[in-house]
Amino acid sequence: MKKIAVLFFSIILLIGCKESNKKSQKVLAESSGRLNSLSIVMNNDLWEGQVGENLREKLAAPVDGLPQQEPMFSLNQIPPKAFSGFAARNRTFLYIKNSQSANFEVVKDTLAQPQTGIYISGATPSEINKVFNENTDRIIETFKNAELKEQQKRISNSLKSDQKLEESLGVSMKFPTAYRYAKTEDDFFWIRKDIKHGSMEILVYEVPMQVIDKDTNVIGNIIKMRDSIGEQHVPGPNEGSFMITEEAYAPYLFETKIDGKFAYETKGTWEVKGAFMAGPFINYAVRDEENDRYLVLEGFVFKPSNTKRDNIFELESILRSVKFK
Repeated sequence: MKKIAVLFFSIILLIGCKESNKKSQKVLAESSGRLNSLSIVMNNDLWEGQVGENLREKLAAPVDGLPQQEPMFSLNQIPPKAFSGFAARNRTFLYIKNSQSANFEVVKDTLAQPQTGIYISGATPSEINKVFNENTDRIIETFKNAELKEQQKRISNSLKSDQKLEESLGVSMKFPTAYRYAKTEDDFFWIRKDIKHGSMEILVYEVPMQVIDKDTNVIGNIIKMRDSIGEQHVPGPNEGSFMITEEAYAPYLFETKIDGKFAYETKGTWEVKGAFMAGPFINYAVRDEENDRYLVLEGFVFKPSNTKRDNIFELESILRSVKFK
């Protein structure tokens, strides 16, 4: 009987501890905010001075490869006293404050979920700028990765079947049902989404490794590859017209990884030879040494006289979802 009583009180104590732990856990609201919109929490004097100028120069810099200047992030300054309630639920925020010591800190899910925040502090505006400048690349990468993750989460709500890609090219790719297969032939896939004032396009194909690696002129080889594919597979509205890389502006070339594999990332503008059409593109040439090929993933936008940053960002998030089987 004594053992039963001890067991009973032990169970009651355990349940009580669990209930206490639940109460102590902070219940976080769901985060909100437009994609690529960043809350800057700082007082008005800092925002209007050299610190704010430095932040705007770096975080609102023009996106590479777009035909018109559009900022990397749309910045929304909020005074610290106003950063509460709904305002504190923004998915990404940068908090700048005066402090006796310089500090840089990345935090996750502190005021809402999912949420990425960065705190920067310093004793003077010059010291705050020093901390920011030393961590600029990390700040941009942190916020961009958070936004890519959010975009891919939204895309995953309603996925189109990628079975054709898997069967033909041995890869999976997450893209929404709003897209459709416009052309599938000879291991070449053209996927399209109609939008207001234009369209968003995805190309997926493969080329032998020597097409890009035949010499050290990587960007030149990628341009030749794009133009050849455009002539073969991407016709323009007029007879004999086709898509090429815009000749007036040299594309930007970066190195990155897709599903752990080395890739060239090319950003620039396309045009149609023989017609008045143009827009931005983003291209990934992913080195697949096991199959002696480059898998080429490209997204491009046609949306004349309208902003295109968020369209290209959506295409980038889709292309970066590719997994090799």
